[in-house]
Amino acid sequence: MSDPVSDPAQKQDLPPGVTVPMDVRGIMHTLPHRYPMLLIDRVLEVQRKKRIVAIKNVTANEPFFSGHFPGNPVMPGVLVIEAMAQAGGALLFTEIAEREKMVILFTSIERAKFRRPVVPGDQLRIEVEVLVWRYTAAKMSCRGTVDGQLAAEAVVSCQVVPRALVEG
Repeated sequence: MSDPVSDPAQKQDLPPGVTVPMDVRGIMHTLPHRYPMLLIDRVLEVQRKKRIVAIKNVTANEPFFSGHFPGNPVMPGVLVIEAMAQAGGALLFTEIAEREKMVILFTSIERAKFRRPVVPGDQLRIEVEVLVWRYTAAKMSCRGTVDGQLAAEAVVSCQVVPRALVEG
């Protein structure tokens, strides 16, 4: 497997302004999400309209751990799915020129399965493969692993819509 940072072919294949690896500043430039809902910390790999690999570093400081569950912190499954969807959204948004005028919305979640808990100290590796690609919508197969073990999987769909439609 080639190194996406040093592979000139991949650099040329990325949209203008998109670099890999992408740190949290690059992610916040791409996605509209912010604390406490920004759930990916780094993007390791991007293949336009095909694949993205991202990382979520799970820390004990996450706000949801105080109530889920006291004395036995477990990342809520819906937030694991959200992290996977955000990675897919980052892939979709890299293709949108005026993304500051747009928002990305879930349209479906299918076949979600949780295989092991995600807990503080884990690094969740998120791999998203595109199943269907349209300019402002995508259906993607997502997998989240911790230390090579499958933690969660799902098929998610999302769509990019003008921000004005959801702001009323």
